[in-house]
Amino acid sequence: MRAVITGGAGFLGSHLCDKFIAEGWEVLSLDNLITGVEANHTHLARNPKFKSLHADVCEPFSVDGAVDYVLHFASPASPFDYLKFPIETMRVGSVGTQNALDLARAKKAKFFIASTSECYGDPDVSPQPETYWGHVNSIGPRAVYDEAKRFAEAMTMAYHRYFGVDTHIVRIFNTYGPRMRLKDGRALPNFVHQALTGQPITVYGEGQQTRSFCYVSDLIDGIYKLAMSDEHLPTNIGNPQEITILQFAEKIREHFENAPKIIFEPLPQDDPKQRCPDISKAKRLLGWTPKVGLAEGLKITMDHFKREFAAAAAG
Repeated sequence: MRAVITGGAGFLGSHLCDKFIAEGWEVLSLDNLITGVEANHTHLARNPKFKSLHADVCEPFSVDGAVDYVLHFASPASPFDYLKFPIETMRVGSVGTQNALDLARAKKAKFFIASTSECYGDPDVSPQPETYWGHVNSIGPRAVYDEAKRFAEAMTMAYHRYFGVDTHIVRIFNTYGPRMRLKDGRALPNFVHQALTGQPITVYGEGQQTRSFCYVSDLIDGIYKLAMSDEHLPTNIGNPQEITILQFAEKIREHFENAPKIIFEPLPQDDPKQRCPDISKAKRLLGWTPKVGLAEGLKITMDHFKREFAAAAAG
């Protein structure tokens, strides 16, 4: 069995490559590296089941040989990245999604799209079930990502309904773990980078907005189960343990002897006040629940970040 994974050099894409290879698949990773990191594949370089290509999936592309699964994970995903690359984000969610779907259709392969909890916007309902249609500002600064993913879901369902492509959609909630970029702008790497460089930790608003953080191995396990299922409608995968951003910042401070102080800055426009998945569907259909608690996951992740930072400082 052979899988093509777009965005395969990214944080989640690279872990997904590992998972499929561990399950016995051959994997072709495609990435244009605007946010992906080639080093995420270093450990796979000599694996005969793995191959990576530098490619932009927004441009027409073809893949030689049989393909059994196309998994579309290419996209800037952090606010820092998608605000820096707004047009690229919109294109990879639209043109890139259609190109990936066309590959799946041509190869008679299954198709899997990485969508996001951002489809729910700043929700009026919490926790968010898949049946909630969302509360999204379609012209706000975050819309380049939110609407790209909502469009990608619509395109995926259109290919399923009109062309019979065997499609699957995951809505990913906040995920963390090794291989996140220290400067990607999301809460965890941002807090850690500030602490490692002796800066105060920046919390936006009063820090009472909530998030729920899922360790990467749990997320990848849920994604694989969903990919192997017969479910075509969107499915939430995330950890429902909700925590305020201020509480989260305090947990990061606990990992440093000289804990940095916390400072507060204005809340960005359209920043969600709550983000918590209703995972009852994943439990029922996939038998999936997260296993790694926040304390355990943070220790592994913090150790990784500290090693990475020390290596970079050493040159």
